[in-house]
Amino acid sequence: MQIMLCAICNIASGNCSEDCKYCTQSSYVKTNIQKYRRKEIAQIVLEAKMAKKNEALGFCLVTAGLGLDDEKLEYVCEAAYAVKKAEPNLLLIACNGLATLDQLKELKKVGFFSYNHNLESSKEFFPQICTSHTWESRFETNLRAKEAGLMLCCGGIYGMGESQDDRKSFRESLKELQPFSSPINFFIANENLNLQVPKMSADEALDIIRESKRDLGETILMVAGGREWVLGERQYEIFEAGAAAIVVGDYLTTKGEEPSKDIIRLKEMGFSFASECH
Repeated sequence: MQIMLCAICNIASGNCSEDCKYCTQSSYVKTNIQKYRRKEIAQIVLEAKMAKKNEALGFCLVTAGLGLDDEKLEYVCEAAYAVKKAEPNLLLIACNGLATLDQLKELKKVGFFSYNHNLESSKEFFPQICTSHTWESRFETNLRAKEAGLMLCCGGIYGMGESQDDRKSFRESLKELQPFSSPINFFIANENLNLQVPKMSADEALDIIRESKRDLGETILMVAGGREWVLGERQYEIFEAGAAAIVVGDYLTTKGEEPSKDIIRLKEMGFSFASECH
């Protein structure tokens, strides 16, 4: 079986004005994460080269904050240009919050393959985890990304205290968007967050992947944040459950599995890694 690996590059970290209860980058909580307005372009290129060496096909440039403005858009495009020049075979993914149609078209023009903007949860549950912007604004950005000609990457986070009905509603909204790929994240606890919920069991996490595969059909399911935290030694069962992609390396503000360990284990299991997207 061939699977897809993606890597995340957090190019603008922390000091976010939004009050999302699940996020350590929110300025509403005090955490010891690394904060910086802009990562050096040379460092971004270095991380892109490392991602390629680690068999990644997708490389996601992520910025903290509500969305894009002209200055941030220019920086993201500059970073994309440098990465494409250094590693032309990486598929670039932008994750920059709310965006207008013109901004998304500009990202498409400079070489981005996909836009990632997660709904995070259901329309009904979202006000319990964020009040500084609306679920609808997220949904509309996803529609605009598709209109701009970008492949859509849209998913969310499970285990934030939502109900089974919330999960069903969330997946119904994803079905409406028909994303190319959908990240499945499992909430990672942090003592500084304003969201304190029990840790999800591995069995429940695997059931969520199975249900997502059933509900989302041809969408590529990518298991992302919380894979190691929630699934532990059972993390590679995700492929039997229906996942076809994972994030390798670190996440936005939390450590991930060492990529070499993932790659060795996956090769031992008979997996190969996608080098192009069909």
